[in-house]
Amino acid sequence: MFIEERHEVILDMLNKEGKVNVKELSKTFNISESMIRKDLQSLEKNGKLKRTYGGAIQLERTLVDEEDFIITRVYRNREAKSEIAHKALDLIQDDDIIFLDISSTSYLLAKMLVNSNKNITIITNMPLLASMIKSTNEQKFIFIGGDYNTLAGGNIGSQAIEQISKYRCSKCFIGCIGINLDDGSLTALNSEDSHTKKSIMDISKESYLFAPSMYFKQDGLFNFANLIDFKGVITEIKPDDKTMSALNQYGVEVI
Repeated sequence: MFIEERHEVILDMLNKEGKVNVKELSKTFNISESMIRKDLQSLEKNGKLKRTYGGAIQLERTLVDEEDFIITRVYRNREAKSEIAHKALDLIQDDDIIFLDISSTSYLLAKMLVNSNKNITIITNMPLLASMIKSTNEQKFIFIGGDYNTLAGGNIGSQAIEQISKYRCSKCFIGCIGINLDDGSLTALNSEDSHTKKSIMDISKESYLFAPSMYFKQDGLFNFANLIDFKGVITEIKPDDKTMSALNQYGVEVI
Protein backbone atom coordinates (compact mmCIF):
# COMPACT_ATOMS: atom_id res chain seq x y z
CA MET A 1 0.00 0.00 0.00
CA PHE A 2 1.33 3.43 -0.97
CA ILE A 3 1.73 6.13 1.69
CA GLU A 4 -1.03 8.22 0.11
CA GLU A 5 -3.41 5.26 0.24
CA ARG A 6 -2.53 4.59 3.88
CA HIS A 7 -3.23 8.23 4.70
CA GLU A 8 -6.66 7.98 3.07
CA VAL A 9 -7.48 4.90 5.14
CA ILE A 10 -6.33 6.64 8.35
CA LEU A 11 -8.53 9.66 7.60
CA ASP A 12 -11.47 7.39 6.82
CA MET A 13 -11.02 5.60 10.18
CA LEU A 14 -10.73 8.98 11.89
CA ASN A 15 -13.98 10.14 10.30
CA LYS A 16 -15.81 7.04 11.52
CA GLU A 17 -14.31 6.68 15.00
CA GLY A 18 -13.39 10.27 15.90
CA LYS A 19 -9.87 9.24 16.87
CA VAL A 20 -7.13 6.75 15.95
CA ASN A 21 -4.52 4.96 18.01
CA VAL A 22 -0.88 4.47 17.00
CA LYS A 23 -0.68 0.89 18.27
CA GLU A 24 -3.89 -0.16 16.52
CA LEU A 25 -2.81 1.48 13.27
CA SER A 26 0.55 -0.26 13.48
CA LYS A 27 -1.21 -3.64 13.67
CA THR A 28 -3.71 -2.74 10.96
CA PHE A 29 -1.02 -1.80 8.42
CA ASN A 30 1.63 -4.18 9.74
CA ILE A 31 4.23 -1.43 9.94
CA SER A 32 6.21 0.08 12.83
CA GLU A 33 4.71 2.55 15.28
CA SER A 34 7.41 5.07 14.35
CA MET A 35 6.20 4.96 10.73
CA ILE A 36 2.62 5.55 11.88
CA ARG A 37 3.76 8.55 13.93
CA LYS A 38 5.41 9.96 10.79
CA ASP A 39 2.11 9.49 8.95
CA LEU A 40 0.21 11.35 11.65
CA GLN A 41 2.83 14.09 11.74
CA SER A 42 2.50 14.55 7.99
CA LEU A 43 -1.31 14.62 8.13
CA GLU A 44 -1.25 17.15 10.98
CA LYS A 45 1.16 19.35 9.01
CA ASN A 46 -1.34 19.32 6.14
CA GLY A 47 -4.18 20.31 8.45
CA LYS A 48 -5.99 16.96 8.31
CA LEU A 49 -5.95 16.04 12.02
CA LYS A 50 -4.57 16.91 15.45
CA ARG A 51 -2.08 14.58 17.08
CA THR A 52 -2.59 13.56 20.71
CA TYR A 53 -0.73 11.34 23.14
CA GLY A 54 -0.86 7.88 21.56
CA GLY A 55 -2.77 8.83 18.42
CA ALA A 56 -4.79 11.59 16.78
CA ILE A 57 -8.25 13.17 16.75
CA GLN A 58 -10.35 15.12 14.27
CA LEU A 59 -9.74 18.85 14.10
CA GLU A 60 -13.37 19.68 14.81
CA ARG A 61 -13.21 17.64 18.01
CA THR A 62 -10.53 19.76 19.70
CA LEU A 63 -10.95 22.44 22.35
CA VAL A 64 -13.73 25.02 22.10
CA ASP A 65 -12.67 28.29 20.52
CA GLU A 66 -12.42 31.61 22.30
CA GLU A 67 -15.86 32.80 21.15
CA ASP A 68 -17.58 29.74 22.58
CA PHE A 69 -18.81 31.23 25.90
CA ILE A 70 -20.66 29.29 28.57
CA ILE A 71 -24.16 30.46 27.66
CA THR A 72 -23.56 29.56 24.01
CA ARG A 73 -22.38 26.10 25.02
CA VAL A 74 -25.62 25.52 26.91
CA TYR A 75 -27.45 25.31 23.60
CA ARG A 76 -24.91 23.07 21.92
CA ASN A 77 -25.97 19.41 22.19
CA ARG A 78 -28.62 20.61 24.65
CA GLU A 79 -30.78 17.48 24.49
CA ALA A 80 -27.93 15.25 25.65
CA LYS A 81 -26.88 17.68 28.37
CA SER A 82 -30.46 17.96 29.64
CA GLU A 83 -30.69 14.17 29.94
CA ILE A 84 -27.42 14.13 31.88
CA ALA A 85 -28.66 16.91 34.16
CA HIS A 86 -31.86 14.94 34.88
CA LYS A 87 -29.81 11.90 35.86
CA ALA A 88 -27.62 14.05 38.12
CA LEU A 89 -30.74 15.52 39.73
CA ASP A 90 -31.79 12.03 40.83
CA LEU A 91 -28.46 11.60 42.65
CA ILE A 92 -28.98 14.66 44.83
CA GLN A 93 -30.75 14.19 48.17
CA ASP A 94 -32.08 16.58 50.82
CA ASP A 95 -29.33 18.03 53.03
CA ASP A 96 -26.64 17.37 50.42
CA ILE A 97 -23.92 19.95 49.98
CA ILE A 98 -23.01 19.88 46.31
CA PHE A 99 -20.46 21.69 44.20
CA LEU A 100 -21.37 22.63 40.63
CA ASP A 101 -18.24 23.11 38.55
CA ILE A 102 -18.17 25.48 35.56
CA SER A 103 -20.09 23.60 32.89
CA SER A 104 -23.01 24.10 30.53
CA THR A 105 -24.55 20.96 32.05
CA SER A 106 -24.14 22.50 35.52
CA TYR A 107 -26.19 25.45 34.27
CA LEU A 108 -29.02 23.14 33.21
CA LEU A 109 -28.82 21.15 36.45
CA ALA A 110 -28.99 24.36 38.51
CA LYS A 111 -32.17 25.38 36.69
CA MET A 112 -33.72 22.04 37.58
CA LEU A 113 -32.61 22.32 41.21
CA VAL A 114 -34.10 25.78 41.77
CA ASN A 115 -37.41 24.49 40.40
CA SER A 116 -37.33 21.49 42.72
CA ASN A 117 -38.12 21.26 46.42
CA LYS A 118 -34.72 19.79 47.31
CA ASN A 119 -33.35 21.36 50.49
CA ILE A 120 -29.65 21.51 49.66
CA THR A 121 -26.62 23.78 49.66
CA ILE A 122 -25.06 24.61 46.30
CA ILE A 123 -21.45 25.80 46.09
CA THR A 124 -20.31 27.02 42.70
CA ASN A 125 -17.71 29.12 40.91
CA MET A 126 -20.24 30.04 38.18
CA PRO A 127 -21.51 33.58 38.91
CA LEU A 128 -24.08 33.13 36.13
CA LEU A 129 -26.13 30.91 38.45
CA ALA A 130 -26.86 33.89 40.71
CA SER A 131 -29.52 35.00 38.22
CA MET A 132 -31.54 31.90 39.07
CA ILE A 133 -31.95 32.63 42.78
CA LYS A 134 -35.49 33.39 43.92
CA SER A 135 -36.76 34.45 47.32
CA THR A 136 -38.76 31.22 47.47
CA ASN A 137 -35.79 28.95 46.82
CA GLU A 138 -35.30 25.93 49.07
CA GLN A 139 -31.62 25.96 48.19
CA LYS A 140 -28.77 27.86 49.80
CA PHE A 141 -26.13 29.23 47.42
CA ILE A 142 -22.46 29.85 48.13
CA PHE A 143 -20.43 31.56 45.39
CA ILE A 144 -16.70 31.17 45.03
CA GLY A 145 -14.89 34.38 44.06
CA GLY A 146 -11.62 34.97 42.32
CA ASP A 147 -10.52 35.89 38.81
CA TYR A 148 -13.35 35.59 36.29
CA ASN A 149 -12.35 33.81 33.08
CA THR A 150 -14.63 34.76 30.19
CA LEU A 151 -13.74 31.73 28.11
CA ALA A 152 -14.40 29.30 30.96
CA GLY A 153 -17.47 31.17 32.19
CA GLY A 154 -16.52 31.28 35.85
CA ASN A 155 -13.97 32.01 38.55
CA ILE A 156 -10.77 29.97 38.37
CA GLY A 157 -7.17 30.21 39.53
CA SER A 158 -5.32 30.60 42.82
CA GLN A 159 -7.84 32.85 44.60
CA ALA A 160 -10.75 30.58 43.72
CA ILE A 161 -8.77 27.50 44.78
CA GLU A 162 -7.92 29.07 48.14
CA GLN A 163 -11.61 29.70 48.85
CA ILE A 164 -12.66 26.25 47.62
CA SER A 165 -10.21 24.59 50.02
CA LYS A 166 -12.10 26.03 53.01
CA TYR A 167 -15.27 24.05 52.21
CA ARG A 168 -16.33 20.41 52.28
CA CYS A 169 -19.15 18.91 50.25
CA SER A 170 -20.89 15.57 49.81
CA LYS A 171 -20.98 15.52 46.01
CA CYS A 172 -19.40 17.46 43.18
CA PHE A 173 -20.35 17.50 39.52
CA ILE A 174 -17.48 18.14 37.14
CA GLY A 175 -17.42 19.01 33.45
CA CYS A 176 -14.62 18.27 31.03
CA ILE A 177 -13.50 18.89 27.47
CA GLY A 178 -12.50 15.36 26.56
CA ILE A 179 -12.14 11.80 27.82
CA ASN A 180 -9.26 9.59 26.76
CA LEU A 181 -10.38 5.99 27.16
CA ASP A 182 -6.89 4.67 26.42
CA ASP A 183 -5.41 5.96 29.67
CA GLY A 184 -8.49 7.32 31.51
CA SER A 185 -7.27 10.91 31.48
CA LEU A 186 -9.71 13.82 31.53
CA THR A 187 -8.93 17.21 30.05
CA ALA A 188 -9.98 20.77 30.87
CA LEU A 189 -10.07 24.11 29.08
CA ASN A 190 -6.76 25.47 30.38
CA SER A 191 -4.26 24.99 33.20
CA GLU A 192 -6.07 27.23 35.71
CA ASP A 193 -9.40 25.52 35.00
CA SER A 194 -7.63 22.18 35.41
CA HIS A 195 -6.21 23.06 38.84
CA THR A 196 -9.56 24.49 39.96
CA LYS A 197 -11.45 21.32 39.01
CA LYS A 198 -8.92 19.23 40.93
CA SER A 199 -9.39 21.39 44.04
CA ILE A 200 -13.16 20.87 43.86
CA MET A 201 -12.69 17.10 43.72
CA ASP A 202 -10.32 17.27 46.70
CA ILE A 203 -13.04 18.67 48.99
CA SER A 204 -15.76 16.26 47.82
CA LYS A 205 -16.71 12.88 49.26
CA GLU A 206 -18.06 11.76 45.88
CA SER A 207 -17.20 13.06 42.41
CA TYR A 208 -19.36 12.67 39.33
CA LEU A 209 -18.32 13.44 35.77
CA PHE A 210 -20.60 15.00 33.16
CA ALA A 211 -19.81 12.98 30.03
CA PRO A 212 -21.86 13.59 26.86
CA SER A 213 -21.17 10.61 24.59
CA MET A 214 -19.42 12.79 21.99
CA TYR A 215 -16.71 13.54 24.58
CA PHE A 216 -15.51 9.93 24.43
CA LYS A 217 -14.14 10.72 20.96
CA GLN A 218 -12.42 14.01 21.63
CA ASP A 219 -9.46 15.20 23.63
CA GLY A 220 -8.06 18.35 25.16
CA LEU A 221 -4.71 19.62 26.29
CA PHE A 222 -4.71 20.04 30.09
CA ASN A 223 -5.15 16.89 32.14
CA PHE A 224 -6.85 17.34 35.53
CA ALA A 225 -7.93 13.88 36.68
CA ASN A 226 -8.47 10.24 35.76
CA LEU A 227 -11.65 8.20 35.45
CA ILE A 228 -10.60 6.17 38.50
CA ASP A 229 -11.03 9.34 40.60
CA PHE A 230 -14.78 9.38 40.01
CA LYS A 231 -17.63 7.46 41.60
CA GLY A 232 -19.75 7.82 38.49
CA VAL A 233 -19.74 8.94 34.88
CA ILE A 234 -23.06 10.43 33.78
CA THR A 235 -23.85 10.19 30.08
CA GLU A 236 -27.06 10.58 28.08
CA ILE A 237 -27.20 7.11 26.51
CA LYS A 238 -25.70 3.72 27.25
CA PRO A 239 -22.27 3.61 25.59
CA ASP A 240 -21.53 0.98 22.96
CA ASP A 241 -19.85 -2.26 24.01
CA LYS A 242 -16.36 -1.04 23.12
CA THR A 243 -16.74 2.13 25.18
CA MET A 244 -18.35 0.26 28.09
CA SER A 245 -15.49 -2.23 28.11
CA ALA A 246 -13.00 0.64 28.26
CA LEU A 247 -14.91 2.38 31.06
CA ASN A 248 -15.24 -0.81 33.12
CA GLN A 249 -11.47 -1.15 33.42
CA TYR A 250 -11.42 2.05 35.49
CA GLY A 251 -13.96 0.79 38.01
CA VAL A 252 -16.30 3.73 37.48
CA GLU A 253 -20.09 3.44 37.54
CA VAL A 254 -21.78 4.42 34.28
CA ILE A 255 -25.02 6.29 34.94
